[in-house]
Amino acid sequence: MQKERTEDIQLRIADWITRFAGSMWFVYIHVLLFAVWMLWMEKSPWPTLTLIVSLEAIFLSTFVMIGQNRQAEFTRKKADHDYEAQELELRHNTQLTELVHTLTVEIHRAVNAAAAGETDTGENAEQVPPPSRPESPLHVTPARPVRSTR
Repeated sequence: MQKERTEDIQLRIADWITRFAGSMWFVYIHVLLFAVWMLWMEKSPWPTLTLIVSLEAIFLSTFVMIGQNRQAEFTRKKADHDYEAQELELRHNTQLTELVHTLTVEIHRAVNAAAAGETDTGENAEQVPPPSRPESPLHVTPARPVRSTR
């Protein structure tokens, strides 16, 4: 986007004018020029001064609108980029969640098989002795219901 702006001379001029019109130098120059105009240039400066200020306001408002359009375009492109990045992140997170789920199911199967005394007979299988019931952190003995003494 910045490359597009630097290649177009009209947009560079509009940027410069907008930057200058939004500065304190702009204010100082206008205060000085208007004071000189009103005090020394004409006996009745108001009609001409009003015309000049009105024309200047028309042009400056146009430059402000150009700046707003530029900002809106930048915001739109940024929003599009952010949306694409979030969609990619969502896809990655979904894949990771599915992978974690698959691994969890496989681990549970292996632990349950080992607890039941079964072992995988595949070439990558490792003989895992079944854990004793009281020490196994995965085995939970159901609690007996507490009877009321009433």
